[in-house]
Amino acid sequence: MSIGRWDIFCTVVDNFGDIGVCWRLARQLAQEHGLLVRLWVDDLASFARIQPEIDPALDEQPCQGVIVCRWSDPFPQAEPADVVVEAFACELPPGYVARMRAAKPVWINLEYLSAEDWVEGCHGLVSPQAGLAKYFFFPGFSGRTGGVPGEAVMRAARAQWSPADGAAFLSRFAPVNEGALAISLFAYENPALAGLLRGWSAAGRPVHAFLPEGRLLPQVRQALAAPGLNPGETVRSGALTLTCLPMLPQDDYDRLLWSCDLNFVRGEDSFVRAQWAARPFVWHIYPQDDEAHHHKLTAYMDRYVAGMDTEAAVSLRNFWLAWNVGESADKAWPSFEVALPLLQAHAQAWVVRLTANGDLAANLVKFVSGKVQ
Repeated sequence: MSIGRWDIFCTVVDNFGDIGVCWRLARQLAQEHGLLVRLWVDDLASFARIQPEIDPALDEQPCQGVIVCRWSDPFPQAEPADVVVEAFACELPPGYVARMRAAKPVWINLEYLSAEDWVEGCHGLVSPQAGLAKYFFFPGFSGRTGGVPGEAVMRAARAQWSPADGAAFLSRFAPVNEGALAISLFAYENPALAGLLRGWSAAGRPVHAFLPEGRLLPQVRQALAAPGLNPGETVRSGALTLTCLPMLPQDDYDRLLWSCDLNFVRGEDSFVRAQWAARPFVWHIYPQDDEAHHHKLTAYMDRYVAGMDTEAAVSLRNFWLAWNVGESADKAWPSFEVALPLLQAHAQAWVVRLTANGDLAANLVKFVSGKVQ
């Protein structure tokens, strides 16, 4: 049986993380592994925000080696591929599943990323469904999981990225004064934001924050008394300079992370890209009603700070928790800022650990190959 044809199904929920991860995976499978990949997406307009080559009006279109298809209802009479990836518990079209019973593809349920211990025990398990075997594939941070997305071309480009490259990239939006701390600021709405901005405004060291267009913008406008702040514009408040960025294509967002001294990120996709950037970062985990996200956050921090300088680890935990709880981030900031040189060295060592686990696409191809008789 061949594994040359892949279908990846993605529903866009309320942010760009799901499609961000799926697009990177589809592109990598096509470009690095020579596979024929169809990416089925139910919201092409949102997809186009992070990949400007996408035309939301088209039902099918090639893009960077991937065939991008509209996931519509009713669903087209498409024949199943050799491998079917159901991303993040989306529900496949019933007619497509019916045709899968005859085609018998390798069926993968690609799960959300987690650092929790139980993931290792569930990774690769099979569940019989609709007369087929569905395998659960968990991204993660150890060799007993599927690893994280990380294209070879991205890692090579990151390794060649210099401080001069970073300064030139940021200057496309606004020049950063010498000695200023360059920060990318991407998060969900956060009640701790106003206090943190006030702290940066009153700080001794200048801060230049780059704010990608998104859910924080209304809060920033209110906190800085800049109701007309729009993408492409810069405002100043004491020691703080803040530049609002337009929505960036994924590859440019990666370059933004490589260019800043500290990156605030959210969800899953930008969280992983911040780790590959080899820079200190702050993760705003997606909040869940049952508070399960606190367990996920703690599990990741436990893994991430292993081997880190004790004081730096305490500073990281205190600031990350304050930011995620939404209070007292300004009070936790000074010690976190002092720890940044140690956090920088740790971020570079962490990339070595990520690389040793293998990347998600390569691990997935290896897993699927092992299921083909």
